[in-house]
Amino acid sequence: MPRVQLNLKYISLGILILQTTSLVLMMRYSRTVQDDGPKYLSSTAVVCAEILKVLACLVLVAYQEGGIVPLFNIVMNEIIGKPLGTLKLAVPSGLYTIQNNLLFIALSNLDAATYQVTYQLKILTTAMFSVVMLRKSLNSSKWIALILLMLGVVLVQMPSESKDNKTENTSGTNQVLGLISVICACFSSGFAGVYFEKILKGSKQSIWLRNIQLGLFGSIFGIFGVLQYDGTAVRDNGFFQGYNSVTYTVILLQAFGGLVIAAVIKYADNILKGFATSLSIILSTLISYFFLNDFVPTIYFFIGASFVISATFLYSREPKPKENKEMTI
Repeated sequence: MPRVQLNLKYISLGILILQTTSLVLMMRYSRTVQDDGPKYLSSTAVVCAEILKVLACLVLVAYQEGGIVPLFNIVMNEIIGKPLGTLKLAVPSGLYTIQNNLLFIALSNLDAATYQVTYQLKILTTAMFSVVMLRKSLNSSKWIALILLMLGVVLVQMPSESKDNKTENTSGTNQVLGLISVICACFSSGFAGVYFEKILKGSKQSIWLRNIQLGLFGSIFGIFGVLQYDGTAVRDNGFFQGYNSVTYTVILLQAFGGLVIAAVIKYADNILKGFATSLSIILSTLISYFFLNDFVPTIYFFIGASFVISATFLYSREPKPKENKEMTI
């Protein structure tokens, strides 16, 4: 059994690294590749991902409950029959929808490596909201980790001549806009995650059922976003304008990535999750430099990324339980 659990841990680690890295790199590539015709609308991609997520969760619940009829009964009783409980999910769902749109904007303007490091600020925002909303206390090592994290992100953003020249060569990008987008996404992710955790603690519903509720609201909010910001473009060129195999891959990764992580997370402890994040940052840096050609590493980046990786490990490390030194008779 220990050997089976060890294998599951390594499989979980591989899946986490693959999902985290591939989603970021594919999103970045899809927003920078030059194709004939209009570029796909990120707002429509967010809607498609939410709809696919709902369908996947419906299939999972039907499989767990043993058919379509039990699924229908659960949806009627737990979602439609409890409108107040369902409406609670509108807040994190709206924030997640905003976050997903912001990530597309961020990766349209930032290279994958800088994005990966900066997006780790969600650890800081999640910790802040956990202290305020859940009354959690952080030990000294976690506070040190958060300070290291902030210093690392600041160092990564330090300008340099090579970085500035590379930015100028990447047409249509705005690094300040990308940075603001990813920071806003971190705050959205932190608040939504803690709010969702608070709801889950007072509920017996499965994570898949909760994801159905999140996805339903996310689809609605996403459609409003399409109409508000891209309505004219959709009327002129259609909802699926600019879609290609890369776009569909991004949508699939975004839709199923979170579900895959939720499924394997019970096999991966905090240390493994920190290790996966660190390897994902390294892989993104290498691929951005050698294959996407949109990133030139600097000494500030290496130092800052080292700080962020160290902070991730330090924050995820759980303190050892104190030994009971009382004498037993």
